[in-house]
This record gives sequence, structure tokens and C-alpha cells, in this order.
Amino acid sequence: MTIGNKIKSLRILCQLTQEELADRCELTKGYISQLENDLTSPSISTLTDILSALGTNLHEFFAEEENPQIVFSKNDYFEKDLDKVKITWLVPNAQKNEMEPILCKLLPGAESTLDMPHEGQEFGYVLEGAVTIIYGNNKYICNKGETFYFTTDKNHYIYNHSKKLAKIIWVSSPPNF
Repeated sequence: MTIGNKIKSLRILCQLTQEELADRCELTKGYISQLENDLTSPSISTLTDILSALGTNLHEFFAEEENPQIVFSKNDYFEKDLDKVKITWLVPNAQKNEMEPILCKLLPGAESTLDMPHEGQEFGYVLEGAVTIIYGNNKYICNKGETFYFTTDKNHYIYNHSKKLAKIIWVSSPPNF
């Protein structure tokens, strides 16, 4: 790995000139130029100082960059059929993320699993049909085209009270499904 280009990219990203970076690290502009052109190699302590001035550290600097998957197709989805409820995880391995989106299909009369109070928030958008949200001791009707949003500090679940299929995009943060 050539570190010169990477240091130069970080310096430009921080909108610093070679001279400004050199001043912050008590180095010379010529040394920074040589470093960026891979004509010299810094000591670990010098590299640590440079990276600190650029707002990063050794671990982040040398970490392999991953190109995360951004777009997901039906081939990536995972489905689970439970009696009258079908859950489709729209983002694989979402448990490691801050949000977990699912597509939930409930046949008439079906209900999701009772969820006990926990830390987090949940959001839903009703694509088809209508559902009743049971939240603590309260009930709320949510129809096609409407959304729901609540903190998860009370017992909660949804119930399809209609005679039609209900489809919901449901997002839990942190992941909980």
C-alpha cells in the first residue's frame, strides 16, 4: 500500500495545504511533499501525528475499505412464514445496522408476535389494507397510506382487523424482528 496518495487525499479533504499540515505536525512542507509522493516513509510516531492532524488514526487509516451493499433485490431478501403472518427481511443481516426494515403481510385476523417493552423505536407504513396497533392499553387504527411511529417502552403488536390482506413496511430501531 502506498500511503502517500492516501495522506494527500485526506489532506485535500481537510482543505489543508502541505504547508498547513506541516506546521500542525512540526514538519517541513518539503517532507510532506516527499511523503505524498512516496519518496520517503514516516516513522510510526510521525505518521500518528500526521493522521491526528487529519482527523483520523492508524486503525482507520489502514482499515480495508469495504464497499457496502447499498441496493438490495428480491434475491437478497429472507422470508419467514408464520401461520397467517409472512415476514420478509428487506436488508440481509440488518441486525448489525441501526434499523431493521421488514415487509410484513398479515392475513385477515392475523396478529404479529407480542413485543415486550424494550429500548428503541418502531415505524410502519401501511401499503395495503388496515391494521390495529396495540400499544400498551391503547388501540390505534392505521389504514392504507398511513404511518405509525412509537417508542417501544410498552407492550405492542399489530393486528389485521380487516377482511383483506394487510401489507406493512415496518422498521425497528434497534433491530428487533
